[in-house]
Amino acid sequence: MDNIQTALWVVMMLVLLALAFDFMNGFHDAANSIATVVSTGVLRPGQAVLFAAFFNFVAYFVFHLSVAATIGKGIVDPNIVDTHVIFGALSGAIAWNIVTWYYGIPSSSSHALIGGIVGAVIAKAGAGSLIAGGILKVVAFIFVSPLLGFLFGSLMMVAVAWVCRRTTPSRADRWFRRLQLASAGAYSLGHGGNDAQKTAGIIWLLLIAATNEGVIGLPSWMQATTDHLPVWVVIACYVTIGLGTMFGGWRIVKTMGQKITKLKPVGGFCAETGGAITLFFATALGIPVSTTHTITGAIVGVGSTQRASAVRWGVAGNIVWAWIFTIPASAFMAAIAYWVSMQVF
Repeated sequence: MDNIQTALWVVMMLVLLALAFDFMNGFHDAANSIATVVSTGVLRPGQAVLFAAFFNFVAYFVFHLSVAATIGKGIVDPNIVDTHVIFGALSGAIAWNIVTWYYGIPSSSSHALIGGIVGAVIAKAGAGSLIAGGILKVVAFIFVSPLLGFLFGSLMMVAVAWVCRRTTPSRADRWFRRLQLASAGAYSLGHGGNDAQKTAGIIWLLLIAATNEGVIGLPSWMQATTDHLPVWVVIACYVTIGLGTMFGGWRIVKTMGQKITKLKPVGGFCAETGGAITLFFATALGIPVSTTHTITGAIVGVGSTQRASAVRWGVAGNIVWAWIFTIPASAFMAAIAYWVSMQVF
């Protein structure tokens, strides 16, 4: 009886740990949604986080669960996953998020989670249990998503400059202060749609493993298969990421909003719109992308249309290095956490 209760409690504790990661994802990535709208002075920080959190949750009603499906059954073989793997994956991702948040580095929570899953699975069963197609899509979009953000952000800036060529700067500023509310809402919608589903995907993996292992006492509402993800998981993930966004991540807001390039409302609108288009595209394809990579690329694209010197390339370069190291660093931490879990539990 004790073993039965222990197994059930382990599953429940890992669900809570996954939701803690989801909360940290919202906290860590709040800057992606609100950095531009705060830095341009359109909204005060308190208003911005409530605004972003609302649209994070509304994404539940807009997007299909394509990204959750990719995480749940498109990155690693679900049959290999057990509670030790999930513990290692979440621990590695959370540890890397804490390190990058502390130093104000806008790294990717998404890639930290994927790196965590990969590292824990390799530690258990080797690289043969990875699904190459899913891994390649994620790795490719490390480069594609910021490039698309850059492209759409810069094209939006060029188009707006042409449309407003006869408009006075003060009038254009008034227009885009209002329009930036729409672009910030769209970006927050894309952020919630892509990122909340990643946590839903790893909880899906956990519940599939618990169901396959026949954890006695696992209630029916917690049981899952590769064809069935319980609705409560998705709702919980959207609510939690919204709460995380409400608490914000002000160290990273400063980096994203001012250190890369100085933004005005028109630039903020173009960056958010370009980033939102990229996120909608990736989410529709079921590709888990980094909202951090996307908005950084869009901000750089907007800044570069003014002049190359408008972008602080040194800061942008440091961010790129963080992107490169995220998956291997979180994978390494996850492998250690998996080994510790096996020894202790």
